[in-house]
Amino acid sequence: MTASRARGGARGISGTVNRRLLGMVLVCVAASATGVAFRATAVGTGPVWTLARTGGASSAEAVLTGDPQARKAGGRPLVIVRARVEAVARARVRVPVLLIAHDPRWLGLLPSQRVRLRGRFEKPRGAELLAAVVIVRGPPVLLGGPSDVQRAAEAVRARLRAAVDRLPPDQRGVLPGMVDGDTSRLDPALADDFRTAGLSHLLVVSGANLAIVIGAVLWLCRVAGLGRRRAPPVAAVAVVAFVLVARPDPSVLRATVMGLVALLALFTGRSRQGVPALCAAVLLLVLIDPELARSYGFALSVLATAGLLVLAPPWRERLARRLPGPLADALAVAAAAEVAVAPVLVMLSGEVGVVSLLANLLAAPAVAPATLLGALATAIAPVSLPLARLTVRPAGLAVGWIIWIARTAAALPYATIPWTGGGLGAVTLLLAGGVAVLILRHPGLRMAAVAAMAGVLIAVVVLRVTAPGWPPPGWQLVACDVGQGDALALAAGPGRAVVVDTGPTPAPVDRCLSRLRVKDVPLLVLTHPHADHIGGTSGVRHGRTVHEVVRTPLTDGAENRFIAGLPSRPALAGREWRVGDLTLAILAPLGTGPALSPRDDGTTINNASVVLVARRPGFSALLAGDVETDAQRALETSVPRVQVLKVPHHGSRSQDPRFLAAAHASISLVSVGRDNDYGHPAPSTLGLLRRLHTQVHRTDQDGDIAIVRTRTGIAAVPRH
Repeated sequence: MTASRARGGARGISGTVNRRLLGMVLVCVAASATGVAFRATAVGTGPVWTLARTGGASSAEAVLTGDPQARKAGGRPLVIVRARVEAVARARVRVPVLLIAHDPRWLGLLPSQRVRLRGRFEKPRGAELLAAVVIVRGPPVLLGGPSDVQRAAEAVRARLRAAVDRLPPDQRGVLPGMVDGDTSRLDPALADDFRTAGLSHLLVVSGANLAIVIGAVLWLCRVAGLGRRRAPPVAAVAVVAFVLVARPDPSVLRATVMGLVALLALFTGRSRQGVPALCAAVLLLVLIDPELARSYGFALSVLATAGLLVLAPPWRERLARRLPGPLADALAVAAAAEVAVAPVLVMLSGEVGVVSLLANLLAAPAVAPATLLGALATAIAPVSLPLARLTVRPAGLAVGWIIWIARTAAALPYATIPWTGGGLGAVTLLLAGGVAVLILRHPGLRMAAVAAMAGVLIAVVVLRVTAPGWPPPGWQLVACDVGQGDALALAAGPGRAVVVDTGPTPAPVDRCLSRLRVKDVPLLVLTHPHADHIGGTSGVRHGRTVHEVVRTPLTDGAENRFIAGLPSRPALAGREWRVGDLTLAILAPLGTGPALSPRDDGTTINNASVVLVARRPGFSALLAGDVETDAQRALETSVPRVQVLKVPHHGSRSQDPRFLAAAHASISLVSVGRDNDYGHPAPSTLGLLRRLHTQVHRTDQDGDIAIVRTRTGIAAVPRH
C-alpha cells in the first residue's frame, strides 16, 4: 500500500513537473513571438528601411557589433561586418544592418568602433532581422576607437597568437579557435574536415569551453581549501575573464549562459532543475535579443544543452551497467548532444554525419587538456610570452590528436550520407529516429533489423570489392567534383598530375587529388582570378609539392595570397609546357593588355581566362576556362580538333556555337555545382551540345569524371 502511494505520488510530482515545463516552453514561445514582432516592426519601419526599399544611397554613422570577416564573391574580395546604424539622413535610429565593403581597411576594425560610411542600402534577402544590407563605398571614416573591453580582448588574443607561432601551422590555426574562437589562421580545408567529422563545434566559443574552464577553476578552489561560499566568486571572475577574452558579443554571451546552465545541472546532479533553468535562460536571452528566435546557432546551442540535461543522464545510467564509468559518461554526453542537434543540422546541410559520434568520442580526451592549457597560456601570455610558448607545447600535442581524428574521420568512405534538406529532412529524420526506438524496444524487430543491416553491409562490401577501383587504370584527365567551380587533373606520371584550377574551396579538390593518389604537381594552371577557380589552391598544396604556377597575365592579383612562395609565369598565347609526354599549348589570352582591376565586371575577367590544349599520344583536350562569347569568337579560327572539351563557364548561355563546333569533341565535360543559383548549365547550351553529337557529362550528376583511353578511342568513367 505504501509503495503504491509512493508510486502515485511520484507520478503526481512527475506530472506537475511536466506541466510546469510545458508552461515554461509555451511562455518561451510566446515571448519569442512577441520579441520578434517588436523587432520586425522596428527594422521594418523608419528611414533605413525606406532607403533599403528604394535602393537609395546615403551616408550613415554606425557602430560595429561583430568582427569584420574576409570573403570572396565572384573573384572579388569582400569584407562583411555586422553593425548598428545610429544615424542616417540626419535622423537618429538604432537598427541592425549588414555592411558589405570592398576596401581592405575595414578588416582592421574592432567591434564597438564607431564609423561614418556612405553606401547603397538594399533590402535583406534572408530571414535575419536586419533593416538593410549596405553596400559600402570606400574606406571607413573613424569617429572613435574601440571600447576598453574590446581593446583589451584584442590585446590578449594577439598575445595568444604570438604564443602559438612556433607550433605547426594546423595547430596554431586550431588552438586559438578552441580557446577564444579566433579562427583567423585556420586552413579552410581543415575547417571543412572538422565539419565533415562533426567536430566543428570545437572551433567556436561554446558552452562546453566555459564548462571546462569553470570546472577546472572549481576543482582548484576545492584543492586550495576554499569553501562553497568563496569558490563561486572565483568562478564568476573566471567567467568574466573568459567572456572578455572571447569577445562579449551575443554569440559568446548566449554560449556562456548555456554553459552555466549545463554546469549547474552537472554539479548539482539535478537535471530536473537544469531544464527549468534552461527554459528561463532561453526566455531571458530571447527577451534581450529577439533575433535569437530566428538564429540556427542559438537553436543548436539550446538543443545541445537540452540533450545533455534530458537524454544524457538516463543513457549514462544504462551504459554504466556494461561499460566503465568514464567511457559511459563520454559516450552518453556525445550521443545526447549529437541526437539533439541532428534534425537542425540535417535541415541546414542536407546530410547526416555517420562518423561524428565516434569522432567526438575519440577526440573528447584531448579537448579538456587543449582547452585548459590554452586558457592557461592565454592568462600567462600578457605577462611572459616565453612561458606561454612553453605552456602551449603540450596543448599543441592534444590539438594534433584532434586534428588527426578530424582528418581521418573526414577521409573515411561514407563519412556523411546524403539526406533531404530543409524542414522535410528534419521531419523524416525524426520519423527514422522513432522507428529506430521502436526497433530497439522489440526483440523480434531487433533481430529483423540486424539481419537487414547485415545484408546491406555484405552487399556494400561485395560491391566495393567487385566494382572497378578509383581512379580507373590509365586515366588521362579527371574533372573533379568541386561544386560550382572548376578543378581538373591531367595525368603526368605515377603520383603526378598537372592541375588546372582549384575550385571554390580547398577540401573538395584536396579529396579529389587524394583519391587520384597525386602527391606531386609539376604545374598548376590558374585560368583566371575568380574565387570558384582559385579558392581551393591551399587544398592542392596540402601535403603536395607544387613546382610552378601558370596564370593569366591579365590578373588583378587576387590569387597572390594563395600562391605565396611559388614561382609563377604568365600564360602567353603560343607558349608551350611539356611534362613527360604531356604537352600544354596556350591559345589565350591573345595579348598581354592592361592588368585587370577588382572593379572589372565578371565578363571581362572571364574573357581573360587561360585557354589551353592538352595533348599526349591517343588523347587531346581543350580546356577553355570561363571564356564567354567575345573571347570565343576571337579564338574560333585557332581551335584545333580535340577529343574532349571542357565546356566554358560551367555551360552558361554565353556560348558561341562555332567555337564549340570547331573542337569536334566526342566528349564534353561540364563542371558545375548541384542546384546552383546561376542556372548552369543553361538548357540552350545543353541543346547545342546535343546537336553537335557530343556526349555530355556533368560533375553535379556524375561526381568526379575520368577520361580513359580505350582500344577504340576514349571513354568517360563517372565516379558515382
